[in-house]
Amino acid sequence: MLLSRRKLRLDTERLVLRPPVHGDFRSWATLRQHSQDHLVPWEPSWSAEHLTRKSFTNRVYWAQRSISQGTALPLFLFRREDQRLVGAVTMDNIRRGPAMAGTIGYWTGRGYTREGYMREAIDAVVHHAFIRLDLSRIEAACLPENAPSRGLLEGAGFKYEGVAQSYLQIDGRWRTHVLYAALRNDRRGRAKAR
Repeated sequence: MLLSRRKLRLDTERLVLRPPVHGDFRSWATLRQHSQDHLVPWEPSWSAEHLTRKSFTNRVYWAQRSISQGTALPLFLFRREDQRLVGAVTMDNIRRGPAMAGTIGYWTGRGYTREGYMREAIDAVVHHAFIRLDLSRIEAACLPENAPSRGLLEGAGFKYEGVAQSYLQIDGRWRTHVLYAALRNDRRGRAKAR
């Protein structure tokens, strides 16, 4: 299913989720810079250009192409009450055919963690992926020691599926990740967050 980026908007009780646009640069760069020490331990290494306008412009163009091609859904999370950017969630690596799957990744800026925003966003994206995109499986991975992220996934109905050795380079090193998945027709029931 091909999507128009102009039409893509998900609304939740407290958030508006929409693709990034060029005008979001300052909010994004400020939040990422303010949250750098909070985010770096859990993310791939930032390039020297990570927070530049050029890098952000490339990110916006990638988002537009990915949405129109149906390969990813990169969304920024804006708080309804004041239109502040609080984080982002991306459904990437969308696969059709026999897989009908995608991979979800997310980040929340410093000062907006543990407020339930990301849980609200993940619920909305997973619902959209299952209902509107007709996907059957949503995958996620995180570092084993990232207890808040594991709790978030489990609370959102994702089930632990195993371990992937040297799965991604995080903060400059190949790191093992724990793997989770949510299935559209999951008969396993909801997981309890630890």
